[in-house]
Amino acid sequence: MEFLSEYGLFLAKVVTIVAALLVIIGFAVANREHLKERMQGHISVTHLNDRYEEMKEILLEAVLDKGEFSHRKKELAKEKKAREKALAKARKERQKAEKSAKKTDSSALESTDTPVPEQAEADAEAGEQHPAAVSAAPERKGRRRIFVMHFDGDIKASALSQLREEITAILQVAERGDEVVVCLESPGGMVANYGLAASQLARVRGAGVRLTIAVDKVAASGGYMMACVADRILAAPFAMLGSIGVLAQLPNFNRLLKRHDVDFELFTAGEYKRTVTMFGENTREGREKFQSDLEDIHQLFQHFIAEYRPKLDIAKVATGEVWFGQRALDLGLVDELKTSDEYLTRCAQDSELYQVEYKEKRNIARKMGLAAQAGVESALMRLFSRLAAWRHQAQ
Repeated sequence: MEFLSEYGLFLAKVVTIVAALLVIIGFAVANREHLKERMQGHISVTHLNDRYEEMKEILLEAVLDKGEFSHRKKELAKEKKAREKALAKARKERQKAEKSAKKTDSSALESTDTPVPEQAEADAEAGEQHPAAVSAAPERKGRRRIFVMHFDGDIKASALSQLREEITAILQVAERGDEVVVCLESPGGMVANYGLAASQLARVRGAGVRLTIAVDKVAASGGYMMACVADRILAAPFAMLGSIGVLAQLPNFNRLLKRHDVDFELFTAGEYKRTVTMFGENTREGREKFQSDLEDIHQLFQHFIAEYRPKLDIAKVATGEVWFGQRALDLGLVDELKTSDEYLTRCAQDSELYQVEYKEKRNIARKMGLAAQAGVESALMRLFSRLAAWRHQAQ
């Protein structure tokens, strides 16, 4: 019996060590694979018109009798066929126009005298292009196309990696007359991350494609920095917008460390390399410099918004306050009160809607990690909801 007991303890130790090693190896492999996954993602496109038609057909089947539904189904099929025929015709006309434009460009190049090297070099230095080398993109004919994206932002703007891929894909095919709609939800976060996200959206306007941003819940701080880039901002009646300000907060443990006889030494090169710190003793000069930096970022934030929304009274709204839909409309933060669903379903009547999504491949380890994270977040949300309910009942 003593032998079996010792053997059991030994076996338990071995199993524990092996399990720990497997966990460590799993984390290492998951981190390495995560870098590869980002290069292995793919673009997914959903034709929203078909999705709306399917929903409509299911409901019609439920509310109509068989005869009426059969008749209505035939009408819907005819409408769909006519729409597809019109799209095919517009596509052929566009291809014909592109071929004609290419022939015109090539003939213009052949009939133009070749510039002498000195003149060509001078033109290059002046940043000029030969007129025949510039061809305008053809105007879109037929039903316009609307490309729909979703951005659900966190403090790090993690969805930025998908956003940049989606925009790059869309701009490969978008033409004048098309539109990009971004359904944006974000409370804001890191300045540099959201600044880059806003710059990605600016690529759409820079390409001459109309940009519309729809906010159903919240676009505050960095979220509004992204939203202001749009040609048009839509907001739900109780969506939260604004928070045009800059926030920084951190605890300081210096007195706690001193109380326990712990010294903390910080070495820097450069007068303002470190202005405030969590463990060292902060000085008045350091605090003033840190506050000055925040004010400078705030000024940059205001100038960025004013560039895209020049009619907005920036001094009135750049107070860090948040406004709900109707108040935001009165102040000029948004252009129209409308939910994204209402806007898209109405556009589907005369436009082709394509939802574009960049999906990253995830291995089993990453899927399990995301599932665990979602489980913890769900449990915490339920706990907070119950605590809030109990508090409300107690009052």
